[in-house]
Amino acid sequence: MNAININKNKTRRDFLTTMGKAGLALPLAGTLQATNSWSKGGKRPNIVLIMLDDVGREAIGCYGGETYRTPNIDKLAAEGMRFEHVYSAPVCHPSRICLMTGQYPFRLGNPDWGTFPAHAETQTFAHELKKAGYATAIAGKWQLAMLKDEPDHPHRLGFDEYCLYGWHEGPRYHQPLIWQNGRLRDDVKNRYGPDVYADFLIDFMSRHKNKGDSPFFAYHSMTLSHAVSDDLDPPPPYGPKGRYENFGEMMEQMDRVVGRVVDAVDRLGLKNETVILFTSDNGTAKKTIVRHENGEYIEETNHSNLNGVKIPGGKKSFTDWGTRVPTIARWPGKIPAKSVSTDLIDFSDFLPTLNELASRAGPEFKIDGRSFSKVMTGGVYTPREWVYSEHEGTYWIRSKNWKLYNDGRFYDLAADPEEEKSLDATKAMPNADKARKKLFRALKNLRQS
Repeated sequence: MNAININKNKTRRDFLTTMGKAGLALPLAGTLQATNSWSKGGKRPNIVLIMLDDVGREAIGCYGGETYRTPNIDKLAAEGMRFEHVYSAPVCHPSRICLMTGQYPFRLGNPDWGTFPAHAETQTFAHELKKAGYATAIAGKWQLAMLKDEPDHPHRLGFDEYCLYGWHEGPRYHQPLIWQNGRLRDDVKNRYGPDVYADFLIDFMSRHKNKGDSPFFAYHSMTLSHAVSDDLDPPPPYGPKGRYENFGEMMEQMDRVVGRVVDAVDRLGLKNETVILFTSDNGTAKKTIVRHENGEYIEETNHSNLNGVKIPGGKKSFTDWGTRVPTIARWPGKIPAKSVSTDLIDFSDFLPTLNELASRAGPEFKIDGRSFSKVMTGGVYTPREWVYSEHEGTYWIRSKNWKLYNDGRFYDLAADPEEEKSLDATKAMPNADKARKKLFRALKNLRQS
């Protein structure tokens, strides 16, 4: 088999089959034209983007998850659209880079962990929405710089306001270390971090709800349900249970906080004027830290029951359990309730989607993504024929039924959703060889473009 690069990765069983078939044309990089019906005399929507940390779709009730109660997320899906084929990177940093810029990380030189390329600081969805007249804010997790060294970093990337915990500087949950607009907060010692971040965004939305033709963009980059940091000295403090929250307890808190933000939108009378987009940065972590004893962190293994099957956490895996993430959109009157999309989407598509929702033609820089706005609201659009994911030298390209890795491994996902046996497509059915050749050409063109 043809190999584009050499890098092995381990696979695990995926008990859900993929649906449908697709071709393999390259997505168009560059600008889009804003042709939304609401842009023709209509009011542009506010936008709330909620991104979970380390939560896979098997942990969410509306995706068939049975282990944890997620009533607020399930309600959000019932009032809007649930997406079945949205793909991220297998870990958080490349996912966040791709989400914010509309560009695959290799385009930006594969930034080092915890950094953001200086030359691309203006190439973010926050800057795009500011150009469209939006007020912008972010709360929760940053992970793109050390705020103690660069307290203006979120502002440089386009956010008017921010409330973010000091990543690898201090705790995120109990006795949190929180930066807000360039200064450390001194009033949160006895507060639960996720509620501080939610309060900040709710206040931001309240202050901007009557700004005429200046809507808001609120990005809730949640800390839940990520484990506490394991590199702090002293270790993060325990909460009221006398230990750290386990994954199930964090899932309960996560759903509650999501409910607080969504309820605030509705309570402010903005339900029909606000698009809520909900997703996660990668799959569920394999383990969660629950205690620190005798100088060591004690972990519990995470498992979730999905439609009667026990699923271990898939973070860092390139299979669907690490990269196929829960995604929901709600916009009453524009997005049909209880609807489901099986269109292929990856994280490079969020920036152009936000631009189109904001009726902005752009960006002026080249991107990999394409808007899925009309997937949500109806209208004519060209669906993606493949999606892409990468991390640390391993990458793949896939349609709904076929998947090709850069080391040549090739899978028929309809027949082998577990990715247990790589196909020699030349000895398989003709349709398999045809699919592999198309994927190979698309991947080669993408990486060389």
